[in-house]
Amino acid sequence: MAQLERKLGLWAAVSIVIGSVIGSSIFMKPATMAAQLSSPLLLLAVWVVAGVVSLFGSMINAEVGTAIPETGGQYVYFRYMYGNFFAYLFGWSSFVVIDTASISAISFVFAQYFGYFIDLPHFSATVEHSLPFVIPFVGRFYLLENIGVKAVAILLILIFSWVNVRSVKAGGAVQVFFSVLKVAALIFLVLAIFFSGKGHVINLSKVSASFDHSFWHQFTAFIAATTGALAAYDGWNNLGFIGGEIKQPQKNIPRGLIIGLLICMLLYILTTEAYLYMMPVDVMKHSTLVASDALYIIMGVGGGGLIAVLVLISTAGATNSNILPCSRVIFAMSEEKNFFRFAGKVHPKYHTPANALWFQAGWGTALVLIGSFDMLMDMFVFITWIFYGFAAYGIFILRKKMPERQPGYRLKGYPVLPIIFILFSTLYVIMTLYNDINDYIAGRSHIIVSVFGLILVAVGIPLFWYFKRKELS
Repeated sequence: MAQLERKLGLWAAVSIVIGSVIGSSIFMKPATMAAQLSSPLLLLAVWVVAGVVSLFGSMINAEVGTAIPETGGQYVYFRYMYGNFFAYLFGWSSFVVIDTASISAISFVFAQYFGYFIDLPHFSATVEHSLPFVIPFVGRFYLLENIGVKAVAILLILIFSWVNVRSVKAGGAVQVFFSVLKVAALIFLVLAIFFSGKGHVINLSKVSASFDHSFWHQFTAFIAATTGALAAYDGWNNLGFIGGEIKQPQKNIPRGLIIGLLICMLLYILTTEAYLYMMPVDVMKHSTLVASDALYIIMGVGGGGLIAVLVLISTAGATNSNILPCSRVIFAMSEEKNFFRFAGKVHPKYHTPANALWFQAGWGTALVLIGSFDMLMDMFVFITWIFYGFAAYGIFILRKKMPERQPGYRLKGYPVLPIIFILFSTLYVIMTLYNDINDYIAGRSHIIVSVFGLILVAVGIPLFWYFKRKELS
Protein backbone atom coordinates (compact mmCIF):
# COMPACT_ATOMS: atom_id res chain seq x y z
CA MET A 1 0.00 0.00 0.00
CA ALA A 2 1.40 3.40 -1.00
CA GLN A 3 2.35 5.70 1.88
CA LEU A 4 3.44 9.32 2.24
CA GLU A 5 7.22 9.71 2.10
CA ARG A 6 9.36 11.77 4.49
CA LYS A 7 11.06 14.17 2.10
CA LEU A 8 10.92 17.52 3.94
CA GLY A 9 13.98 18.67 5.90
CA LEU A 10 14.57 21.38 8.53
CA TRP A 11 14.55 24.40 6.23
CA ALA A 12 11.52 23.13 4.39
CA ALA A 13 9.79 22.94 7.80
CA VAL A 14 10.94 26.49 8.66
CA SER A 15 9.67 27.82 5.32
CA ILE A 16 6.30 26.09 5.84
CA VAL A 17 5.93 27.77 9.24
CA ILE A 18 6.88 31.20 7.88
CA GLY A 19 4.71 30.75 4.79
CA SER A 20 1.73 29.67 6.91
CA VAL A 21 2.12 32.39 9.56
CA ILE A 22 2.83 35.49 7.50
CA GLY A 23 -0.39 36.36 5.73
CA SER A 24 -2.60 39.42 5.75
CA SER A 25 -2.83 40.59 9.37
CA ILE A 26 0.46 42.50 9.45
CA PHE A 27 -0.78 44.68 6.57
CA MET A 28 -4.03 45.65 8.35
CA LYS A 29 -4.22 44.79 12.05
CA PRO A 30 -1.49 47.14 13.40
CA ALA A 31 -3.76 50.13 12.69
CA THR A 32 -6.67 48.51 14.55
CA MET A 33 -4.34 47.58 17.41
CA ALA A 34 -3.02 51.15 17.56
CA ALA A 35 -6.60 52.44 17.88
CA GLN A 36 -7.27 50.00 20.72
CA LEU A 37 -4.09 50.78 22.67
CA SER A 38 -3.20 54.42 21.82
CA SER A 39 0.37 53.64 22.90
CA PRO A 40 3.34 52.52 20.74
CA LEU A 41 5.06 50.85 23.70
CA LEU A 42 1.97 48.81 24.54
CA LEU A 43 1.69 47.92 20.85
CA LEU A 44 5.25 46.59 20.94
CA ALA A 45 4.47 44.69 24.17
CA VAL A 46 1.46 43.01 22.55
CA TRP A 47 3.59 41.67 19.70
CA VAL A 48 6.18 40.33 22.17
CA VAL A 49 3.64 38.74 24.56
CA ALA A 50 1.60 37.17 21.74
CA GLY A 51 4.79 35.95 20.08
CA VAL A 52 6.13 34.35 23.27
CA VAL A 53 2.78 32.68 24.04
CA SER A 54 2.58 31.41 20.45
CA LEU A 55 6.13 30.09 20.86
CA PHE A 56 5.04 28.26 24.02
CA GLY A 57 2.14 26.80 22.05
CA SER A 58 4.44 25.69 19.25
CA MET A 59 6.79 24.00 21.76
CA ILE A 60 3.83 22.12 23.29
CA ASN A 61 2.74 21.19 19.78
CA ALA A 62 6.28 20.02 19.03
CA GLU A 63 6.19 17.35 21.76
CA VAL A 64 2.79 16.15 20.64
CA GLY A 65 3.84 16.24 16.98
CA THR A 66 6.98 14.17 17.60
CA ALA A 67 5.03 11.69 19.76
CA ILE A 68 2.40 11.35 17.02
CA PRO A 69 4.29 12.16 13.77
CA GLU A 70 1.28 11.50 11.55
CA THR A 71 -0.31 13.59 8.81
CA GLY A 72 -3.47 15.30 10.06
CA GLY A 73 -2.16 17.61 12.79
CA GLN A 74 -4.52 18.60 15.58
CA TYR A 75 -7.39 16.58 14.12
CA VAL A 76 -5.33 13.43 14.76
CA TYR A 77 -3.92 14.70 18.08
CA PHE A 78 -7.40 15.38 19.49
CA ARG A 79 -8.51 11.88 18.59
CA TYR A 80 -5.70 10.44 20.69
CA MET A 81 -6.32 12.94 23.52
CA TYR A 82 -10.10 13.21 23.77
CA GLY A 83 -11.66 10.70 21.39
CA ASN A 84 -13.66 10.80 18.16
CA PHE A 85 -16.34 13.32 19.18
CA PHE A 86 -13.88 16.04 20.16
CA ALA A 87 -11.80 15.40 17.04
CA TYR A 88 -15.00 15.76 14.99
CA LEU A 89 -15.89 19.00 16.81
CA PHE A 90 -12.46 20.43 15.95
CA GLY A 91 -12.90 19.35 12.32
CA TRP A 92 -16.37 20.92 12.17
CA SER A 93 -15.06 24.12 13.80
CA SER A 94 -12.22 24.20 11.28
CA PHE A 95 -14.76 24.15 8.48
CA VAL A 96 -17.43 26.46 9.87
CA VAL A 97 -15.18 29.08 11.54
CA ILE A 98 -11.43 28.53 11.74
CA ASP A 99 -10.50 27.78 8.12
CA THR A 100 -13.28 29.49 6.19
CA ALA A 101 -13.28 32.66 8.33
CA SER A 102 -9.51 32.85 7.85
CA ILE A 103 -9.86 32.45 4.07
CA SER A 104 -12.63 35.08 3.97
CA ALA A 105 -10.71 37.55 6.16
CA ILE A 106 -7.57 37.31 4.05
CA SER A 107 -9.58 37.75 0.86
CA PHE A 108 -11.03 40.91 2.44
CA VAL A 109 -7.53 42.38 2.78
CA PHE A 110 -6.86 41.60 -0.88
CA ALA A 111 -10.09 43.33 -1.88
CA GLN A 112 -9.42 46.41 0.28
CA TYR A 113 -5.92 46.89 -1.17
CA PHE A 114 -7.35 46.24 -4.63
CA GLY A 115 -9.43 49.34 -3.95
CA TYR A 116 -6.18 51.34 -3.87
CA PHE A 117 -6.14 51.13 -7.68
CA ILE A 118 -9.84 50.92 -8.55
CA ASP A 119 -12.62 52.77 -6.80
CA LEU A 120 -14.87 49.87 -5.85
CA PRO A 121 -18.64 50.52 -5.94
CA HIS A 122 -20.64 50.84 -2.76
CA PHE A 123 -24.14 51.78 -1.71
CA SER A 124 -25.03 54.78 0.37
CA ALA A 125 -25.04 54.30 4.15
CA THR A 126 -28.85 54.40 4.09
CA VAL A 127 -29.08 51.55 1.57
CA GLU A 128 -26.29 49.55 3.29
CA HIS A 129 -28.21 49.50 6.56
CA SER A 130 -31.69 49.14 5.07
CA LEU A 131 -31.83 45.31 5.08
CA PRO A 132 -30.07 43.94 8.17
CA PHE A 133 -29.91 40.22 8.79
CA VAL A 134 -30.66 39.88 12.50
CA ILE A 135 -29.78 36.99 14.82
CA PRO A 136 -31.34 37.55 18.25
CA PHE A 137 -28.81 38.09 21.09
CA VAL A 138 -25.95 37.99 18.56
CA GLY A 139 -26.29 41.09 16.40
CA ARG A 140 -27.14 42.64 13.06
CA PHE A 141 -25.35 41.73 9.85
CA TYR A 142 -25.41 44.15 6.91
CA LEU A 143 -25.03 42.14 3.71
CA LEU A 144 -25.03 45.24 1.46
CA GLU A 145 -22.20 46.95 3.36
CA ASN A 146 -18.97 47.43 1.34
CA ILE A 147 -20.53 45.48 -1.51
CA GLY A 148 -17.69 46.22 -3.95
CA VAL A 149 -15.02 44.96 -1.54
CA LYS A 150 -17.11 41.88 -0.79
CA ALA A 151 -17.58 41.13 -4.50
CA VAL A 152 -13.82 41.17 -5.14
CA ALA A 153 -13.17 39.02 -2.05
CA ILE A 154 -15.73 36.44 -3.19
CA LEU A 155 -14.30 36.43 -6.71
CA LEU A 156 -10.81 35.70 -5.32
CA ILE A 157 -12.12 32.75 -3.30
CA LEU A 158 -13.92 31.34 -6.33
CA ILE A 159 -10.89 31.74 -8.62
CA PHE A 160 -8.47 29.93 -6.32
CA SER A 161 -11.03 27.25 -5.53
CA TRP A 162 -11.33 26.66 -9.28
CA VAL A 163 -7.51 26.52 -9.62
CA ASN A 164 -7.30 23.88 -6.90
CA VAL A 165 -10.19 21.90 -8.38
CA ARG A 166 -8.33 21.74 -11.69
CA SER A 167 -4.91 20.79 -10.29
CA VAL A 168 -3.28 20.13 -6.92
CA LYS A 169 0.14 20.70 -8.49
CA ALA A 170 -0.84 24.13 -9.80
CA GLY A 171 -2.14 25.15 -6.37
CA GLY A 172 1.13 24.07 -4.73
CA ALA A 173 3.31 25.87 -7.30
CA VAL A 174 1.34 29.09 -6.80
CA GLN A 175 1.94 28.82 -3.04
CA VAL A 176 5.75 28.52 -3.26
CA PHE A 177 5.93 31.71 -5.34
CA PHE A 178 3.67 33.69 -2.99
CA SER A 179 5.44 32.57 0.22
CA VAL A 180 8.80 33.93 -0.95
CA LEU A 181 7.28 37.17 -2.22
CA LYS A 182 5.37 38.11 0.93
CA VAL A 183 8.49 37.79 3.11
CA ALA A 184 10.38 39.90 0.57
CA ALA A 185 7.59 42.52 0.74
CA LEU A 186 7.99 42.92 4.50
CA ILE A 187 11.79 43.16 4.30
CA PHE A 188 11.51 45.76 1.53
CA LEU A 189 8.94 47.74 3.52
CA VAL A 190 11.08 47.82 6.68
CA LEU A 191 14.31 48.76 4.89
CA ALA A 192 12.66 51.41 2.70
CA ILE A 193 11.07 53.14 5.70
CA PHE A 194 13.99 53.07 8.14
CA PHE A 195 16.56 54.12 5.52
CA SER A 196 14.35 56.96 4.23
CA GLY A 197 15.14 59.20 7.19
CA LYS A 198 11.69 60.79 6.83
CA GLY A 199 10.20 59.39 10.02
CA HIS A 200 10.59 60.39 13.65
CA VAL A 201 12.07 58.23 16.41
CA ILE A 202 9.87 59.97 18.99
CA ASN A 203 6.83 58.30 17.37
CA LEU A 204 8.07 54.97 18.77
CA SER A 205 7.30 56.05 22.34
CA LYS A 206 4.81 58.95 22.15
CA VAL A 207 1.31 57.99 23.36
CA SER A 208 -1.91 59.31 21.88
CA ALA A 209 -3.59 62.37 23.35
CA SER A 210 -6.62 60.14 24.01
CA PHE A 211 -4.63 57.56 26.01
CA ASP A 212 -6.60 56.34 29.04
CA HIS A 213 -4.30 55.71 32.03
CA SER A 214 -6.76 53.59 34.04
CA PHE A 215 -5.51 50.05 34.66
CA TRP A 216 -8.77 48.31 33.73
CA HIS A 217 -9.03 50.17 30.41
CA GLN A 218 -5.42 49.37 29.54
CA PHE A 219 -5.89 45.71 30.52
CA THR A 220 -9.04 45.19 28.45
CA ALA A 221 -7.53 47.12 25.53
CA PHE A 222 -4.38 44.96 25.72
CA ILE A 223 -6.45 41.75 25.56
CA ALA A 224 -8.49 43.13 22.64
CA ALA A 225 -5.33 44.11 20.75
CA THR A 226 -3.84 40.69 21.46
CA THR A 227 -6.45 39.23 19.11
CA GLY A 228 -4.81 41.01 16.19
CA ALA A 229 -1.33 39.79 17.13
CA LEU A 230 -2.48 36.21 17.72
CA ALA A 231 -4.16 36.31 14.31
CA ALA A 232 -0.87 37.36 12.74
CA TYR A 233 1.08 34.57 14.47
CA ASP A 234 -1.49 31.89 13.76
CA GLY A 235 -0.59 29.14 11.34
CA TRP A 236 2.34 27.56 13.21
CA ASN A 237 0.20 24.46 13.87
CA ASN A 238 -0.03 23.79 10.11
CA LEU A 239 3.32 22.02 10.28
CA GLY A 240 1.63 19.22 12.21
CA PHE A 241 -0.72 18.51 9.29
CA ILE A 242 2.26 17.19 7.31
CA GLY A 243 4.09 15.53 10.22
CA GLY A 244 4.14 12.25 8.30
CA GLU A 245 6.18 13.83 5.49
CA ILE A 246 9.01 15.43 7.54
CA LYS A 247 12.43 13.79 7.78
CA GLN A 248 13.70 13.18 11.33
CA PRO A 249 10.48 14.61 12.81
CA GLN A 250 11.80 14.36 16.39
CA LYS A 251 14.39 17.03 15.52
CA ASN A 252 12.95 18.95 12.59
CA ILE A 253 9.41 19.58 13.88
CA PRO A 254 10.45 21.45 17.07
CA ARG A 255 13.36 23.23 15.37
CA GLY A 256 11.20 24.25 12.43
CA LEU A 257 8.49 25.62 14.73
CA ILE A 258 10.85 27.58 16.98
CA ILE A 259 13.10 29.01 14.25
CA GLY A 260 10.14 29.86 12.01
CA LEU A 261 8.20 31.65 14.75
CA LEU A 262 11.23 33.62 15.95
CA ILE A 263 11.78 34.88 12.40
CA CYS A 264 8.09 35.86 12.14
CA MET A 265 8.22 37.66 15.50
CA LEU A 266 11.26 39.69 14.39
CA LEU A 267 9.61 40.62 11.07
CA TYR A 268 6.34 41.67 12.77
CA ILE A 269 8.06 43.84 15.38
CA LEU A 270 10.27 45.54 12.77
CA THR A 271 7.31 46.12 10.44
CA THR A 272 5.12 47.63 13.18
CA GLU A 273 7.98 49.84 14.38
CA ALA A 274 8.46 50.96 10.77
CA TYR A 275 4.79 51.98 10.54
CA LEU A 276 5.13 53.94 13.79
CA TYR A 277 8.38 55.54 12.66
CA MET A 278 6.50 57.07 9.73
CA MET A 279 3.18 57.76 11.48
CA PRO A 280 2.49 58.70 15.12
CA VAL A 281 0.00 56.40 16.80
CA ASP A 282 -2.75 59.06 16.50
CA VAL A 283 -2.36 59.01 12.70
CA MET A 284 -1.72 55.29 12.38
CA LYS A 285 -4.94 54.32 14.15
CA HIS A 286 -7.01 56.06 11.45
CA SER A 287 -5.19 54.37 8.54
CA THR A 288 -7.26 51.95 6.46
CA LEU A 289 -4.34 50.65 4.36
CA VAL A 290 -1.48 51.11 6.83
CA ALA A 291 1.28 49.53 4.72
CA SER A 292 0.51 51.66 1.64
CA ASP A 293 -0.03 54.78 3.75
CA ALA A 294 3.41 54.37 5.39
CA LEU A 295 5.23 53.97 2.06
CA TYR A 296 3.19 56.77 0.44
CA ILE A 297 4.90 59.25 2.78
CA ILE A 298 8.29 58.23 1.36
CA MET A 299 7.61 57.60 -2.31
CA GLY A 300 4.25 59.20 -3.00
CA VAL A 301 1.64 57.46 -5.11
CA GLY A 302 4.23 55.14 -6.68
CA GLY A 303 5.44 53.88 -3.30
CA GLY A 304 1.93 53.35 -1.96
CA GLY A 305 0.97 51.57 -5.17
CA LEU A 306 4.07 49.35 -5.05
CA ILE A 307 3.38 48.09 -1.55
CA ALA A 308 -0.29 47.66 -2.46
CA VAL A 309 0.79 45.36 -5.31
CA LEU A 310 3.01 43.37 -2.93
CA VAL A 311 0.16 43.09 -0.43
CA LEU A 312 -2.17 41.91 -3.21
CA ILE A 313 0.31 39.21 -4.17
CA SER A 314 0.91 38.23 -0.55
CA THR A 315 -2.77 38.01 0.38
CA ALA A 316 -3.63 36.18 -2.83
CA GLY A 317 -1.00 33.62 -1.86
CA ALA A 318 -2.31 33.41 1.70
CA THR A 319 -5.84 32.84 0.38
CA ASN A 320 -4.60 30.02 -1.82
CA SER A 321 -2.47 28.53 0.98
CA ASN A 322 -5.59 28.18 3.14
CA ILE A 323 -7.90 26.93 0.38
CA LEU A 324 -5.43 24.20 -0.63
CA PRO A 325 -5.13 22.25 2.67
CA CYS A 326 -8.29 23.30 4.52
CA SER A 327 -10.65 21.61 2.07
CA ARG A 328 -8.88 18.35 2.96
CA VAL A 329 -10.40 18.51 6.45
CA ILE A 330 -13.91 18.46 4.95
CA PHE A 331 -12.86 15.72 2.54
CA ALA A 332 -11.38 13.57 5.33
CA MET A 333 -14.45 14.02 7.54
CA SER A 334 -16.70 13.02 4.64
CA GLU A 335 -14.65 9.89 4.03
CA GLU A 336 -15.06 9.04 7.72
CA LYS A 337 -18.83 9.68 7.33
CA ASN A 338 -18.69 12.61 9.74
CA PHE A 339 -19.79 15.11 7.11
CA PHE A 340 -22.09 15.30 4.09
CA ARG A 341 -21.04 12.39 1.91
CA PHE A 342 -21.01 14.24 -1.41
CA ALA A 343 -18.17 16.41 -0.07
CA GLY A 344 -15.96 13.31 0.05
CA LYS A 345 -16.14 12.55 -3.67
CA VAL A 346 -13.10 12.90 -5.91
CA HIS A 347 -13.47 14.68 -9.27
CA PRO A 348 -13.44 11.95 -11.97
CA LYS A 349 -11.28 13.97 -14.36
CA TYR A 350 -8.99 16.12 -12.17
CA HIS A 351 -8.69 13.68 -9.22
CA THR A 352 -9.11 16.48 -6.68
CA PRO A 353 -11.59 16.91 -3.78
CA ALA A 354 -13.70 19.20 -5.97
CA ASN A 355 -16.94 18.99 -3.97
CA ALA A 356 -15.13 19.77 -0.73
CA LEU A 357 -13.45 22.77 -2.38
CA TRP A 358 -16.75 24.16 -3.69
CA PHE A 359 -18.52 23.46 -0.40
CA GLN A 360 -15.78 25.42 1.37
CA ALA A 361 -16.01 28.22 -1.20
CA GLY A 362 -19.77 28.46 -0.73
CA TRP A 363 -19.55 28.87 3.04
CA GLY A 364 -16.61 31.26 2.67
CA THR A 365 -18.77 33.39 0.36
CA ALA A 366 -21.54 33.48 2.98
CA LEU A 367 -19.07 34.64 5.65
CA VAL A 368 -17.78 37.40 3.36
CA LEU A 369 -21.34 38.68 2.85
CA ILE A 370 -22.16 38.83 6.54
CA GLY A 371 -18.80 40.03 7.83
CA SER A 372 -15.83 42.35 7.66
CA PHE A 373 -12.10 41.73 7.97
CA ASP A 374 -11.96 42.52 11.69
CA MET A 375 -15.08 40.52 12.50
CA LEU A 376 -13.95 37.42 10.62
CA MET A 377 -10.39 37.53 11.94
CA ASP A 378 -11.52 38.08 15.54
CA MET A 379 -14.00 35.19 15.34
CA PHE A 380 -11.44 32.84 13.83
CA VAL A 381 -8.82 33.67 16.50
CA PHE A 382 -11.30 33.34 19.38
CA ILE A 383 -12.42 29.83 18.37
CA THR A 384 -8.87 28.78 17.50
CA TRP A 385 -7.57 29.66 20.95
CA ILE A 386 -10.28 27.66 22.67
CA PHE A 387 -8.89 24.58 20.91
CA TYR A 388 -5.28 25.65 21.55
CA GLY A 389 -6.10 25.62 25.27
CA PHE A 390 -7.49 22.10 25.01
CA ALA A 391 -4.43 21.05 23.00
CA ALA A 392 -2.15 22.29 25.78
CA TYR A 393 -4.15 20.41 28.41
CA GLY A 394 -3.98 17.38 26.17
CA ILE A 395 -0.23 17.04 26.72
CA PHE A 396 -0.98 15.94 30.29
CA ILE A 397 -3.50 13.40 29.00
CA LEU A 398 -1.11 12.15 26.33
CA ARG A 399 1.76 11.55 28.76
CA LYS A 400 -0.59 9.55 30.99
CA LYS A 401 -2.45 7.61 28.27
CA MET A 402 0.56 6.87 26.06
CA PRO A 403 3.63 6.39 28.28
CA GLU A 404 5.08 3.99 25.72
CA ARG A 405 5.34 6.79 23.13
CA GLN A 406 8.63 8.55 23.74
CA PRO A 407 8.80 11.71 21.65
CA GLY A 408 12.15 12.86 20.30
CA TYR A 409 11.44 16.27 21.82
CA ARG A 410 10.52 16.74 25.48
CA LEU A 411 8.96 20.04 26.44
CA LYS A 412 11.32 22.04 28.64
CA GLY A 413 9.56 23.65 31.58
CA TYR A 414 6.91 20.94 31.91
CA PRO A 415 4.45 21.23 33.65
CA VAL A 416 4.83 24.98 34.29
CA LEU A 417 4.92 26.08 30.64
CA PRO A 418 1.70 24.33 29.52
CA ILE A 419 -0.05 25.58 32.68
CA ILE A 420 0.96 29.16 31.79
CA PHE A 421 -0.34 28.59 28.26
CA ILE A 422 -3.65 27.16 29.51
CA LEU A 423 -4.12 30.08 31.92
CA PHE A 424 -3.38 32.59 29.16
CA SER A 425 -5.80 30.99 26.69
CA THR A 426 -8.50 30.81 29.39
CA LEU A 427 -7.99 34.47 30.33
CA TYR A 428 -8.00 35.47 26.67
CA VAL A 429 -11.27 33.61 25.95
CA ILE A 430 -13.04 35.03 29.03
CA MET A 431 -11.86 38.61 28.45
CA THR A 432 -12.72 38.44 24.74
CA LEU A 433 -16.27 37.39 25.62
CA TYR A 434 -16.44 40.23 28.15
CA ASN A 435 -15.13 42.81 25.67
CA ASP A 436 -17.42 41.66 22.86
CA ILE A 437 -20.56 41.68 25.01
CA ASN A 438 -19.61 45.00 26.62
CA ASP A 439 -18.95 46.62 23.22
CA TYR A 440 -22.31 45.37 21.92
CA ILE A 441 -24.20 46.69 24.94
CA ALA A 442 -22.39 50.03 24.70
CA GLY A 443 -23.24 50.32 20.99
CA ARG A 444 -19.60 50.18 19.83
CA SER A 445 -20.29 46.99 17.85
CA HIS A 446 -23.40 45.62 16.17
CA ILE A 447 -22.26 41.97 16.50
CA ILE A 448 -21.14 39.85 19.46
CA VAL A 449 -18.44 38.15 17.41
CA SER A 450 -17.33 35.54 19.94
CA VAL A 451 -20.90 34.42 20.69
CA PHE A 452 -21.63 34.10 16.97
CA GLY A 453 -18.55 31.88 16.61
CA LEU A 454 -19.67 29.70 19.53
CA ILE A 455 -23.13 29.28 17.99
CA LEU A 456 -21.63 28.15 14.68
CA VAL A 457 -19.49 25.59 16.53
CA ALA A 458 -22.48 24.39 18.59
CA VAL A 459 -24.47 23.68 15.38
CA GLY A 460 -22.01 20.85 14.76
CA ILE A 461 -23.04 18.95 17.92
CA PRO A 462 -26.47 17.73 16.71
CA LEU A 463 -24.97 17.20 13.25
CA PHE A 464 -22.48 14.74 14.75
CA TRP A 465 -25.31 12.52 15.95
CA TYR A 466 -27.13 12.99 12.63
CA PHE A 467 -24.08 11.77 10.70
CA LYS A 468 -23.63 8.87 13.11
CA ARG A 469 -27.24 7.79 12.62
CA LYS A 470 -26.83 8.05 8.83
CA GLU A 471 -23.74 5.88 9.05
CA LEU A 472 -25.65 3.16 10.95
CA SER A 473 -28.70 3.30 8.69
